[in-house]
Amino acid sequence: MERLDELDRALLRELQYDARQTNRELAAKTGVAPSTSLERVRALRERGVIRGYRAEVDLAALGREVQAMISVRIRPPSRGNIESFREWVARLPETVSVFVTSGTRDFLIHVAVPDTDGLYAFVIDRLTERREVADVETSVVYEHLRAPAVAPVRERR
Repeated sequence: MERLDELDRALLRELQYDARQTNRELAAKTGVAPSTSLERVRALRERGVIRGYRAEVDLAALGREVQAMISVRIRPPSRGNIESFREWVARLPETVSVFVTSGTRDFLIHVAVPDTDGLYAFVIDRLTERREVADVETSVVYEHLRAPAVAPVRERR
């Protein structure tokens, strides 16, 4: 686990709330000089703690009104089948997120589609056409809430 001090945590918290703020604003909010803020953020990027900056978009505004969580079981559950399916499903335009899981299901796929016809087509015409897909279970998402920021775990002393 990456070692993060209080300043790193403060910078990460502020950037998660607003990654578009200027370095001066970030420095003022975290109580450090702009040069210190710039250097620390650069170090966090180089260490891979900050992996990128993205715009959070409204899926409905993109014409994707219906979201669903789809659990998939792969058979046989070989490394090749798992990796092949993971790479294929992650590239589909309907896919928002892919989780490789343990337990009775191998994948949990978050999708966003225009309507229930689009969801049906995704499940029946795309997922079940794959020979390694043994079972599919779909749950429609009524509401999707996300935490605005994820705090790093504090190190145990």
